[in-house]
Amino acid sequence: MAFESEDKAKAYWRENLSLMLKLLLVWFAVSYGTGIILADWLNQFQLFGFKLGFWFAQQGAIYVFVILIFVYVHQMNKLDRKYDVHED
Repeated sequence: MAFESEDKAKAYWRENLSLMLKLLLVWFAVSYGTGIILADWLNQFQLFGFKLGFWFAQQGAIYVFVILIFVYVHQMNKLDRKYDVHED
């Protein structure tokens, strides 16, 4: 990966870290928030026959994590094109 200047390299990594922190915050909120903190309240509701708090703790956080992987790949491809460091 070759950047045109040091400033562009720093800007690229700054945006990359910002994206990662946002996605990790979403993952934390879903896994910790819905699976632990809000589990009792969410258990009032059912999803596929399971209590919603239990479902998030066992399945939902994993699904969100997989979705976040695809979001990260998509956003990084856009970022690579923006800074002209994409692979052909």
